[in-house]
This record gives sequence, structure tokens and C-alpha cells, in this order.
Amino acid sequence: MEAFSAAEQLRASFASGMTRPVAWRAAQLRGVLRMATEMEAEICGALRTDLAKPHMESYVHEISLVKSSCMFALKNLNKWMKPKKVPAGILPFPSTAKVTPEPLGVVLVISAWNYPFLLAMDPVIGALAAGNTIVLKPSEIAPATSSLLADLLPRFLDGSCVKVVQGGVPETTALLEQKWDKIFYTGNCNVGRIVMTMAAKHLTPVILELGGKCPAIVDPNVDLHIAAKRIAAGKWGCNNGQACISPDFVITTKAFAPKLLEALAKVLESFYGKDPLRSPDLSRIVNSNHFNRLRGLMDDEMVSDKIVIGGQSDERQLKIAPTLLLDVPLDSAIMKDEIFGPLLPIITVHHETLLSSDHNIMLDSTFVDEIYESFVLINSMRKPLAAYLFTKDSKLQDQFEKGISAGGMIINDTSIHLTNPYLPFGGVGESGMGAYHGTFSFDAFSHRKAVLARYFIGETKARYPPYTPAKLKILKGVLKGSPVAMIQAVLGCPRGP
Repeated sequence: MEAFSAAEQLRASFASGMTRPVAWRAAQLRGVLRMATEMEAEICGALRTDLAKPHMESYVHEISLVKSSCMFALKNLNKWMKPKKVPAGILPFPSTAKVTPEPLGVVLVISAWNYPFLLAMDPVIGALAAGNTIVLKPSEIAPATSSLLADLLPRFLDGSCVKVVQGGVPETTALLEQKWDKIFYTGNCNVGRIVMTMAAKHLTPVILELGGKCPAIVDPNVDLHIAAKRIAAGKWGCNNGQACISPDFVITTKAFAPKLLEALAKVLESFYGKDPLRSPDLSRIVNSNHFNRLRGLMDDEMVSDKIVIGGQSDERQLKIAPTLLLDVPLDSAIMKDEIFGPLLPIITVHHETLLSSDHNIMLDSTFVDEIYESFVLINSMRKPLAAYLFTKDSKLQDQFEKGISAGGMIINDTSIHLTNPYLPFGGVGESGMGAYHGTFSFDAFSHRKAVLARYFIGETKARYPPYTPAKLKILKGVLKGSPVAMIQAVLGCPRGP
């Protein structure tokens, strides 16, 4: 009942036209900016409760990005809303044509638990900038942040146009049964399929921000210490691996793997000390279910003897230390699905490894260097949300860009592409559909409406029945750009009704 009531109230608010003016949209964006600024301590406290997230990560990875999104939208809002003139074409001459962005209407945002403030508010910012009314469904797996959002949004935003619905599976199901003008979902593939199936009943368009096994290729031709720091920051410095864009596995050559492991071990000790389970800078696993899932991946008899660094865990704290595994079997559970935790397999590529996998991939003879074999391995898997390459080799970089399909990619770093508002953020294939951030967020929640305006002059009689060979000849000439045919059309030739 709450879902139906929220949708109906928001549809009435949207129908009133109150969300369309730029003044209303800007006021809401300023409200989000004010909330992120004034309530920093409360937001960090909720994130600490839900995930034991360090204050630094809470601010840099969540609060600051929400503030940046607001400021970018406020700066560009007038430009985004302005209709864009386009050529009107020959046939309707004289006329004008433009593309006008208009809000879609009433949208549903279902957010995730791993970045529960950012992943709730960033889509909401785009929906507000585009002039929509919104229902936000925060994740029940991060209850402190969900409760805080339910408390804060009515205080800082227009409550008649933005509503928060809390709850679990029953509440989410009830929301998905309603008719929306767009659904934005962040989460895993399994729930993504459910969202898409239910949206199809109403032909509702969806944006699915999912995930996948994000690979990181490390070429021996790198600055090893810097590469190790950036991999560690993107893996364990992003919510202890509980991030859709954290490196899910590393690929390198067999000869280089020991050096990479040594570098990562040194970096991890400098980041989190000799006993990482006691480090205040390492987030905990979100709940016991995910803790047990990750423990199960480590205890799998196919990989338990592959752990070379880490492996410690504390069920009471729900903490698992950064863990590196070397050459786990490609058909093991840890390599089948997204890990979403602090475990990082390192796969060494060579001809025999690929031939013994269950993908039945034969290497092309052009793959002379071992590192190129990693492309074959990655392309045998589902398309990732992000792909990373560490190299100084410009030829390898070029081949990586052209040869790997991913939602996004970074050369010589991890994760930071999502901070650039000029880049779209989204997946491809099973890692998602649609994109947002910056102008892409505005576009995600807007309809680009074609508007053609004609005058009551310039009739082209050749377009009207009765059709004759002479009329067809003139129209063919007009379509080809013939000046003679254009003059004939303007003059009303051939004569007739």
C-alpha cells in the first residue's frame, strides 16, 4: 500500500508541473549539497555502523562525490535544459527543428549497500536535475544509512516530490509492481534480472548498474611499487573489496608473479600493519552471510592451498584480511562469480593454462608475448564493469583498448574513472546497461523530444495525392538536392490540387 500511495502522490506532483522550472531543480540540488555538507558527521557515523567504513573513505568515496555531482549539475543545469537547434531538412522547408529535453516523470531508484550514501544520492541528483519526482529505495543491508536517508531527505528536499521507502524484499517487490517512467537499479545480476522482468510488464525502461569480475592486467613493464599501491587502493582501500569496480583478479606472467606478490605484500603491510584485522582503516564485511560466503570461497578445497598472503578472519568483527591467492583453477568457485570482498586471485598466463581451461580457446599465432594471452582469458568471460591495465607499452595499451570490451577502463590505475563527471559510468553486457554521472545522469532521466515547427507557407504540392510521375520526379530531385527540383517544388509544380 505504501508503494502504491507513494507512486500516486508523486505522479500528482509531477502532473502539476512543479518540477519542471529550473528554479525548483536548482533548489533541490542545493538541498542535497546542504545535506551532504551539514550532516557529514551523521553520514559518516551511519557508514561506520553499517560497514565500519573509515572516515577517510566515507568522505572521499561517498560524501565528496555527492557534493561534486551536485556542484557539477548546478553549474551546467541551464545548458543541459536548453533545447538544441538542429537542421530542419529539405522536405519541410521553411521550418525550424530542435531537440528538447523533458523529464520522464516518476522514477524509482533502488540503491546498493556497499556505498549506501553515494549510490543512493548520485542517481537521485540526476533525476532531480532532469525534473523528475522520485522514490528512493535504500538497501536494507545497510540499515543505519537507510534510516538516516529516510530522516534527512524530507528535511532537505521537497517531500511532495521525493520519497524514501524503506524495507526488504516485500517492499521492493511492491515497488516494482507499480508503473514507473524509469527504474534505476544498482546491485547484482540476479536481482537485476528480476528488476528487468518486472519492468517489462509495464514496458518501463531500466538502467542496471551491476558488476562482474573486473580484471587487472599487470605487464612486467611497469613501475612495480606504484602499480602495487594503486591495485591495493582500488581493492582493499575501496570498502575492503566490496565494490563493483574493485579489481576482482589480477593477470600477469608466470615469471613476474613473485615480484608482484612481494610488492603487494610490502604495500599491504604499510597500509594495514602486520595484523590487518586490527587496522581501523580496513572496512568490515557487511554481514555474517557475506562473511560466510567469502570464508567458503577461501575454504574451497580447490583453492585453500593457493593462499599465499593473508587468509586471516575474525567472525566476531566480521573482518577478513587482504588475501592473495596464486594460480587458482579457472573453474573454481572464486573465478566463476564476482568475489565482492578482500580476496584477490593472481592468475599467471601461459599457453598451457588457457588450453587446460574449460573455455576451449585456442591462441592466435600473433600472441607472441605471454601478456597478450590475458586478452583471450578476459574475453572468454562475461564483460566486466571495469578493466585495468598496468603497462608502459603504448602498443599493449592500444591493443587493450581495442581488444577488451568493458563498461570502462583505466590504464595504470584502478577505480578513479568514476570521479570524472565527463566520463559515463555504466556496464556493458551482463555488467549492466545504461550510464550516468555528469551530463549522462541528466540524459539518463530525460527524454529527448523532437520538435519540428512549420509555417503556413512553402507548400509542396508534389507531396499530395493524386500521385503522378511528374510529382515523383520532383520529389526525387528534392531528395537528391537538385536546385531545379527545389525551385519547382517551391513554385508548386506541377500544377494540381
